[in-house]
Amino acid sequence: MENIPIRNINGQNEPQLAGSYAIRDIAPLLMNSDMVQDLHRHDFFYILIVEKGSGQHEIDFKNYEIKDYSVFMMRPGQVHQLDLKSGSTGYLIQFKTDFLYAHNNASQNHLTKLIQFNFYQFERDTFGKINSTLSEALNEYTTKEKGYQEVLKANLSILLIELLRKRQYKVLPTVSPSPYAQEKLEQFLELVESNIRTQKQVSQYTELLHLSSYQLSTITKTLLNKTPSEIINDYIILEAKRQLLATSNQVSQIAYNLGYEDPSYFIRLFKKHTSFSPETFRKNAK
Repeated sequence: MENIPIRNINGQNEPQLAGSYAIRDIAPLLMNSDMVQDLHRHDFFYILIVEKGSGQHEIDFKNYEIKDYSVFMMRPGQVHQLDLKSGSTGYLIQFKTDFLYAHNNASQNHLTKLIQFNFYQFERDTFGKINSTLSEALNEYTTKEKGYQEVLKANLSILLIELLRKRQYKVLPTVSPSPYAQEKLEQFLELVESNIRTQKQVSQYTELLHLSSYQLSTITKTLLNKTPSEIINDYIILEAKRQLLATSNQVSQIAYNLGYEDPSYFIRLFKKHTSFSPETFRKNAK
């Protein structure tokens, strides 16, 4: 969505993302001070790997405590604000979509499965493999010897596999998702995020997915315990919150950005799902 500040990682305490991939050691970035970032969004994938550290990380209005052996993964377009305390150690990875997608289909599939989840908490013993992989990646990125980009892609794929192993499917306890159902759910979520401004009806998505309304509803209820309509509305409200807090746009402009020509309808919808008007939500959050 437009009008939310997009950072290309060139502000204070943030490294520049040149090209389509970067990995940095966190400690030199902090320079004995906290890294504090206001609410913003990126146009690339962002992975913060904390070996030792503390602070707070808010992603799409959900707050996470930064602890040792934690990993935060964000897809392009998500909003976040970060307070990473001095003395923290670990790595920051930034990459554009084409960097990994040019590697192989398996890596693309791993990324697709991971991008709906932002936080992964590891234990010390299981974090060791990730740390070794990233240490090697940082060395390759720094020395840039022949073939280093292929090594970086391979190391990133290994990291994604480790995250995938850690991931817990958010499903009903007695249900094990089929690969087909999981794939269709991921496609649906991606389509909603990409097309929410112009497509808000379940029927529009079932057509794109080549599913019946019943099939899509069964998948979303089984895997997320939500109807397709609830998922669509959830994303509309999430994007509205993003724009209310990350921009100074008038409510009417935000309504238009989300595809509503009648601001009053948008206001009623927002209040129905949050119990607050958009302006009240904005004031309460400040």
